[in-house]
Amino acid sequence: MEGTKIQIRPRKKARIEIIPLIDVIFFLLATFVLFTLSLNAIKSVPVDLPVAAPPKDQAPPNEKDNVTIQVSGDGAIFWNKEMIDMADVPSRLAYFKTQTEDPRVLIAGDEKARFGFTVAVLDEVRKAGIAKFSVETRTRPTGK
Repeated sequence: MEGTKIQIRPRKKARIEIIPLIDVIFFLLATFVLFTLSLNAIKSVPVDLPVAAPPKDQAPPNEKDNVTIQVSGDGAIFWNKEMIDMADVPSRLAYFKTQTEDPRVLIAGDEKARFGFTVAVLDEVRKAGIAKFSVETRTRPTGK
């Protein structure tokens, strides 16, 4: 008896089919394009933000109760347009606090003012115990 021969098929090599891969990539691309185009069509809800206003029953602050301390880019400090040294700031603040009923300080800076000098002035205002102070958010010309 002759032996039966078993035929073994040769193995096919694995192939990466590129056509379905391209289909998936185009689908993702089209999805992202349509999504980004729809972002422009999103409408927002209008919100009326509150506006800060002084209390109506309170009298406006006295001008002599306000002082402006301006810091310039070269480290010069101006007390109501008068140039002073940093060493004079604590004593002037202490005197201002004792002579004023409701002391208020505005800390301003010119366009080249350094953050460190401004924070040092703010620290001196806080050390003097003055609770009402503001930091001006827009710049002004030096010494003005």
